[in-house]
Amino acid sequence: MTKGPRFTPLVDRLPAAVPFVGPETQERERGRPFVARLGANESVFGPSPRAREAMANEAAETWKYGDSLSFDLRTELAAGLGIAPENVLVGEGIDGLLGYLVRLTVAEGDNVVTSLGAYPTFNYHVTGYGGELIKVPYRDDCEDPDALLAAAREHDAKLVYIANPDNPMGSWHSAERIQAMIEAVPDGTLLVLDEAYLEFAPEGTAPAVDPDDPRVIRMRTFSKAYGLAGARVGYAIGAAPLIEAFNKVRNHFGMARISQAGALAAYRDAAYLAEVQEKVAAGRNRIAAIAQANGLSTLPSAANFVAVDCGADGDFARRVLAELIARDIFVRMPFAAPQDRCIRVSVGTEPELDAFEAALPQALAAARG
Repeated sequence: MTKGPRFTPLVDRLPAAVPFVGPETQERERGRPFVARLGANESVFGPSPRAREAMANEAAETWKYGDSLSFDLRTELAAGLGIAPENVLVGEGIDGLLGYLVRLTVAEGDNVVTSLGAYPTFNYHVTGYGGELIKVPYRDDCEDPDALLAAAREHDAKLVYIANPDNPMGSWHSAERIQAMIEAVPDGTLLVLDEAYLEFAPEGTAPAVDPDDPRVIRMRTFSKAYGLAGARVGYAIGAAPLIEAFNKVRNHFGMARISQAGALAAYRDAAYLAEVQEKVAAGRNRIAAIAQANGLSTLPSAANFVAVDCGADGDFARRVLAELIARDIFVRMPFAAPQDRCIRVSVGTEPELDAFEAALPQALAAARG
């Protein structure tokens, strides 16, 4: 009998699972599409018209590989940040960059610290390279910098991860709090600062970029505020030796030309970004109003989604989620208690939020039995 491939012992131990079941998969299983796509924290307002035009123009050139150095985009980002291009790396979204970072720093058995219920794709990469995850609980629905640092010291962690603003709760810390965390990172530990939602946060959320600080690497993306989730463009900001090390493991032709062109044009269109930020702020307010009209509360959010507190435990929130999905409203929820008492609703178009408004009271009634 012919044998198949011989997997590594690590791969043999891993489950064949992905962090998120996408809406398309759910639609195929359900046999019908969603009316409102409010679960993936995408920007329903789409990319800048300039970005769409740039990508359309680049389509004819897509027979070429993309620039392996993403030179134009890195140069533009560096100029905007006031740093050198050597401190910037472009990659296939934050997810791809996190995978490369874990590959660079985490060997089997190495400890990595994160928050219980924080971004699961980071955990997926750590587990995939054999790292050991140390998880600390949220505090007051926020990631807890003090607890994260204490765990990093106790377990001699290679990496410690925090998102600011946070996903899935939408909470955030001030620039001063995050800078204090950077200053307190233990020797030999690298702080992974995920700033995917930064463009939606209040002024004073992000500390100033110090490109030469070897204690922190910052991750940002074009998937959220810039409306380019499907293009897969993210970037990392860090000390030049760390950024250079990515060249040892990254996919050098991982970036499509169309994606590079779209991100460059989007970054240059500050006026459109401001329009999206205004629409997201209005959308957060509407979600909060819908929740309040149904006797529910919401958490303050610095992201493009709102955590809606269903007022009971995780089992009840899961019933609410299931009833919304049954009514063709795609939403998600935090995975860990006590944050799983909430559902997480992304900002949508007015018709999508109309559909959510109509479905929520029915879902709550059905979940209550």
